[in-house]
Amino acid sequence: MTYEKRCLLNIFVPTFYNLMNKYLRFTILLLLICFKINAQYKISVTCNYDSGMAYLTYHYGKSLNIEDSGKVNDKGMVVFQGNHPLQQGIYALVLPGKRYSIDFLVSDVQTISIDADTTKLPEVKISGSKDNERFVNYQKFVNEKGRMLMAERDAYMRSKTKADSSLHEANYIKLNTEINQYREDLIQNYPGSLMATLFNAMKEAPYPTKAPVTRQDTLNNYYFYKQHYWDGINFMDDRIIRTPFFLPKLERYYREVMQQAPDSLIKDIDNRLLYARNAPEMYKLLLNWFTDEYINPKYMGQDKVFIHLFEKYHSKGLTPWLTEKQMEIITRRAYMQMANQLGEAAANLELLDTAGKPRPLYDLNSDYTVVIFWDPNCGHCKEEVPRLDSIYRASWKAKKVKIYAVLSEKEDQKANWTKFIREHHITDWTNVYQSKKQADEETASNRPNFRQLYDVVTTPTLYLLDKEKRIIGKKLTLLQMNDLLETKIKTAVQ
Repeated sequence: MTYEKRCLLNIFVPTFYNLMNKYLRFTILLLLICFKINAQYKISVTCNYDSGMAYLTYHYGKSLNIEDSGKVNDKGMVVFQGNHPLQQGIYALVLPGKRYSIDFLVSDVQTISIDADTTKLPEVKISGSKDNERFVNYQKFVNEKGRMLMAERDAYMRSKTKADSSLHEANYIKLNTEINQYREDLIQNYPGSLMATLFNAMKEAPYPTKAPVTRQDTLNNYYFYKQHYWDGINFMDDRIIRTPFFLPKLERYYREVMQQAPDSLIKDIDNRLLYARNAPEMYKLLLNWFTDEYINPKYMGQDKVFIHLFEKYHSKGLTPWLTEKQMEIITRRAYMQMANQLGEAAANLELLDTAGKPRPLYDLNSDYTVVIFWDPNCGHCKEEVPRLDSIYRASWKAKKVKIYAVLSEKEDQKANWTKFIREHHITDWTNVYQSKKQADEETASNRPNFRQLYDVVTTPTLYLLDKEKRIIGKKLTLLQMNDLLETKIKTAVQ
């Protein structure tokens, strides 16, 4: 071998081996990364079963939702694993037969082992994450204190002297204070842990201690409670939605704590969604819940909230998780409600009376107009229409109230409709229907029909209009309609 070849070899060989070592290290690193990607969570379970299906579930609202499932083998083992990280929160292992479930936490550490014996459930062992070690210790502490609390409560109920009842009441308060202190200590010692986040979120809003004397005192107490209601909740943290307590807390706030005025609700909802914009699962849960809550609102006028959600979020493509069918339903409902908002002018209807003559809604000269959409074949209508006429004759007619009654079905029901009108003597009303010709012309010109304009989904559907034909009441029962009319008439007189 020549000198030149030896020099080239001395240069090439080390370089080759260095490159190979780098390549091998890079390959091993890739394999490790791929392994982590392909096994993002692994939950190993050992239990006292030798068959059956076990389920990995998570708390979401008031129910358990299945994340994964597996068959228990003859050695009492089952493994849940997947190639994606689990969303953090409170999970539950549901054992075969679905009689027993075991709560545990899923945090950033998602390789967990559970040793569960249903004959000794309080002694369940959960290892692999510090959060679960703390969670198990907390459960043991609370179970023990819980038994003592029950004993003190029972003793209090059996007390025969004031001294005994005072003693057991003091003991009960002391035990409860110890539980709360345990939680506070954990929050202070492990502030960034999932346990700390959950304990903060579980806290009840503080109640004002000042006894109200004046109306302003009552209002101040209310505003204080409302202001502090969400103190422990971080709407930028997805972890708290997979818990059993977040959704009930959300429901209570918007159904009982919040003022039910649409504008107040809209302002609060927008602020809540703004906070959640960087927490995709929280944002998704909130917007879904708000949509479901107000798409068919419990209080008159709250459909304004749903329309706002549609216009600001759904129609702007900010709900990509919804299916095409779901978006179609939401869009249809929004357009059904847009034309009949409280305070807005009602859409004019130019329909035909029983003689086939046009009778526009806006031709009725009255202080108030009740518009009813009904069907002579509807069982509920058969009861409500005669009742409406009785109230009309007894009270409303003398107060310059008129009724514009629309056949909600097609023209082929005209015979049944006119028969019902004659038999129940409701000829004082303006009874109208839409002819097939009118319906066809409407469709051809792509104009909305009266069902869309007045959101007629069920019958009877009632609206109340003022003298200028503005909508002042919608989707009311007869009793609600009567109360609203009496209030409006009384207010107008004053």
